[in-house]
Amino acid sequence: MSARRALGILGLLMLFMTACGNESAADGSGSEETVEGTITISAAASLTDAMNEIAEKFMEEYPEVQVDYNFGGSGALSQQIIQGAPADLFLSASGEHFQTVMDEGCIDAENSTELLRNELVLIAPDGNDSVTSFEGLREAEQIAMGTPESVPAGAYGAEALESMGMMEDLEGVFVYAEDVRAVLTYVETGNVDAGLVYRTDAETSDKVEIIETAPADTHDPIVYPAGMINESQNPQAAEKFYDYLQSEEALEVFKDYGFVIE
Repeated sequence: MSARRALGILGLLMLFMTACGNESAADGSGSEETVEGTITISAAASLTDAMNEIAEKFMEEYPEVQVDYNFGGSGALSQQIIQGAPADLFLSASGEHFQTVMDEGCIDAENSTELLRNELVLIAPDGNDSVTSFEGLREAEQIAMGTPESVPAGAYGAEALESMGMMEDLEGVFVYAEDVRAVLTYVETGNVDAGLVYRTDAETSDKVEIIETAPADTHDPIVYPAGMINESQNPQAAEKFYDYLQSEEALEVFKDYGFVIE
């Protein structure tokens, strides 16, 4: 075989290999696809601080992804998702509200997990000794609590007080709030004598004092399910964030904020 012919065959082979490589890159089979774009996370208000820190760490690893949050009461968030509000993941402080979203076909069971647990605590303004126990709530003039129908912390609070035989006696003194962070604010500012929040919320503030933890047998377990929305506009980035939430790095952040890991 002449040298000229051999060079010609070699050139054809190189062109063929280049074409195959380009085709593989185009269909994603030859290299890892870039993760980019924006994802929106609908998350219970009690997750605010931990999730903001987790988002920062995630975006350091995936700089082409922007993580936006929609924080609020789990009941309100579940209804927003069902009605078609943009969301890529949902983290709820209530198994019941999360199940409602699943029942409506918005999240599949295989794309969900029970991620965290929490505790319900009674708090009062720091330095205010008017309420020193759950029993002492009978002397309170105003008690802040999330609206039980839409705020899981409120539902757990009502359940706990009902179990203690106190709910009916206190009915006239409740100040209902749109989410657990609003309850915390009411107590911090001294606008109420006491409030019911999650331990993780109370531990973010130096303006409140934890008076007592509600006994675990007075309310349902406080579980935080997480799941990917079926109609996500950016499923690849959503899956990366969902997986990251379950990583050791993210779980350590949750533990730092007082959450109990499943």
